[in-house]
Amino acid sequence: MTDGPAAGYRQCVGIALFNRAGLVFIGDRAAGGPERETGGYSWQMPQGGIDEGESPKDAALRELAEETSIKAISLLAEAPGWLTYDLPQAVASTAWKGKYRGQTQKWFAFRFEGDDTEINVLEPGDGHKAEFAGWRWERLDRTPELIVPFKRDVYQSVVAAFSGFAA
Repeated sequence: MTDGPAAGYRQCVGIALFNRAGLVFIGDRAAGGPERETGGYSWQMPQGGIDEGESPKDAALRELAEETSIKAISLLAEAPGWLTYDLPQAVASTAWKGKYRGQTQKWFAFRFEGDDTEINVLEPGDGHKAEFAGWRWERLDRTPELIVPFKRDVYQSVVAAFSGFAA
């Protein structure tokens, strides 16, 4: 964990979205994404890049809406510092045209205040391409074992930071 975003890494946000039961939203990555791996590691929490001039919190709100259609949320917490991971060389050479060696992320925890019918990952609206093929609620402590191996350290840090909101 670092105090500021790491150089050479794509700046982005990650979102741990908790329902009222303390379970966290995870999405099944749509085929063709640069980070999707085979072997059942297609699950992840919502995440995405920070646009020029955008605050990390605003990026988190935008990315969550773009990927899930969810807007009925309240902020629970912001993780201290930035979490960074390296992409495997085979992925780094093609993802984002080889510009970054990985991602540095600012993570936020939100409470989902709406109803599950609000969630639409297949047609998220505003012309955004679906990034997830499906979704489910999961225990936060299980997410590191479901994520691609190169993101596991980040997810373990997210679990530590937000475990107080989990079931």
